[in-house]
Amino acid sequence: MTTLSAAVVGMLLVPAASACALTDQPTPSARLQLMQDSQDPRELVPAGSLALELSNLARGKSPSIVGMWSFQFISMGNTTHNPSIADGTELNWGYNQYHSDETEILNAGARSPAQQNFCLGVWQQTGDFTYQVNHFALNYNATTGALIGKIIVVELVTVSPGGTAFSGTFVETVFDTTGKQTDQLTGQVKAQRITVDTTTP
Repeated sequence: MTTLSAAVVGMLLVPAASACALTDQPTPSARLQLMQDSQDPRELVPAGSLALELSNLARGKSPSIVGMWSFQFISMGNTTHNPSIADGTELNWGYNQYHSDETEILNAGARSPAQQNFCLGVWQQTGDFTYQVNHFALNYNATTGALIGKIIVVELVTVSPGGTAFSGTFVETVFDTTGKQTDQLTGQVKAQRITVDTTTP
């Protein structure tokens, strides 16, 4: 068990992804923030998931993003935003599922159904533990029901070696109905895998 624990610690030192290859690139300053805010992979696995992490490693189970997750988006680098958003502020939370055909669906708990709280996405593996995700969302006026724009969220994440958690960075870019960019937010994303044995929401 001691050897296996040491292996986990060593594997958690794999660096997070730090490149983005999309047609709609975040601004240079947002890309720089995205790279600087990548969370240390050693902090991916909470104490409560360590046993499952070790079990998956002992069985030689390869880490994969496929499955269901509970996620959080945490603000980082938005203190000059109007209005200012303090680092560490939770911007969004909810559940998402990654499918084996490299598509994804996210249910955003911080947005009302009237605004549109679901988005669809695609993902691609970029390394042994790293993934790039590209979500597309529609944005509605909650009072009138009118479409007011679209949102693209790009994530660069690292899955823990045992596959129980992932963490990384995101850039959320907001567009109006003409396609003009109207806002952009950056931050960190962290997620815990949901399994048939998960008992807390």
